[in-house]
Amino acid sequence: MIQTSAIEKRSVSLQVLTGDQVEEIRRASYDVMAKVGFNVLHEGARKMLKQAGCQVKGEHVRVPEHVVKACLDTAPKGYTIYSRDGQRAMEVEGRKSYYGTSTASPNTMDALTGEVHPTYVQDIASGAKVADALEHIDWVMPMGSVQDVSPTVADLYEFEAVVTNTTKPIVFIGYTPKGTELVYEMAAEVAGGLDNLQAKPFLIFYPEPISPLVQPEDVIDRLFICADLNLPQMQGPSIQLGATGPATLAGGIVQGTAEALMCLVLAQLRNPGCPCSMGCNFSVFDMSSGLLSIACPEMSLALAAQAEVALSFGLPTWGLAGATGAKVLDAQAGAESAFSILAQGLGSLNLIHDVGYMDDGMVCSAAQLVLGNENIGMTKRFVRGIEINRDSLAREVIENVGPGGHFLAEPHTLNHFKDEFWRPDLMIRGDRETWLQEGSKDMQAVIQEKLTDIIENHAVPSLSGDILDSLSRIKAKGEKLLT
Repeated sequence: MIQTSAIEKRSVSLQVLTGDQVEEIRRASYDVMAKVGFNVLHEGARKMLKQAGCQVKGEHVRVPEHVVKACLDTAPKGYTIYSRDGQRAMEVEGRKSYYGTSTASPNTMDALTGEVHPTYVQDIASGAKVADALEHIDWVMPMGSVQDVSPTVADLYEFEAVVTNTTKPIVFIGYTPKGTELVYEMAAEVAGGLDNLQAKPFLIFYPEPISPLVQPEDVIDRLFICADLNLPQMQGPSIQLGATGPATLAGGIVQGTAEALMCLVLAQLRNPGCPCSMGCNFSVFDMSSGLLSIACPEMSLALAAQAEVALSFGLPTWGLAGATGAKVLDAQAGAESAFSILAQGLGSLNLIHDVGYMDDGMVCSAAQLVLGNENIGMTKRFVRGIEINRDSLAREVIENVGPGGHFLAEPHTLNHFKDEFWRPDLMIRGDRETWLQEGSKDMQAVIQEKLTDIIENHAVPSLSGDILDSLSRIKAKGEKLLT
């Protein structure tokens, strides 16, 4: 986690936009909502929007500024997420940053063999276990979209695989409205009842509308299910700059802000006061390949800027870092992972997901996740900055040591070096001779050793037999209903 400056006294941050630029984007976004509008493919939602004062003509809805502002007034300015065992884990608010895994790719790079194959339920379980063991991964998504069960019940298998293999908070997608309901039913069993889940939620729902400016019926149904339960959601429109959004970053941020605000309007009109967010995804549509890029610098720049707009509303934000276009764990994978993780930590985005993506999102990789964990550790230390106080200024210590002395024996050194200096887990700092004696391992070999150790030895606290039986029963019920 990266805390706010008020708590951590952090001195390092990034500002992309001026106050005037933030206001320009807000004004343009209101204008898009009121004059361009959205295709809302949900009859009940259209009726609700019309009753609130929106202009509805067929499936097309224009949303006046006063409706948006009324919904912003009722939206909470953050929420707390707990671990599976009820411990406070994430305060999703302000400039606090938390990093989570990749998700939803059809393929997986096997954690033990390195082979790329279709994503299986076992891969989801392994990915959650690895994430549970990594110090700097704060929350977990299912690492992939499983291909070995029916897609209509895949979310049930994925949630079960994750919740039984980590105690960390979970973000899930939900592939159908009924599947979303059943995931919440499973989560309530884990929490000891719906009341307990609502009091200490350990999961966040992640609905994605379609860019540009379309709200599908099933997405709204799922959004409504979450709102009705008064549980947190991180809405996330996904824009490919130059394809499903303007090629300019400013234009993309305007569109993304409007789309995110529309999700908030739907949630707040359905249940005023329900916890929601103002997330958005950006990628560049590469004109030379016809594919998207999720590791380009423009992505992190747009995300940091959009987060500043969201923060001006007091709303939680959504990032995407630790991903790469690389096909193997190489220098490109390390560079793209480190750049985006640092840039978005500096940008103070709240929930930063997709650590572990390879091949521009087509492959989830536990090895890339382990590499990202190392980069997050460096970033957290860098962003924490320098604390200035009487003790840290060390005037008395410098005076005691004096010219020509050393600080190794000073109590001040012993008291501070463990907290002040970041220590790598994977990266080599020793001498060359020792490295040669230990097998001349490169980064990929070191990561593979760590992965193997986690898979073979990391123990996640088990859920009770009664809860496991309940999860299996709900999953079986879902298969009957949905297949």
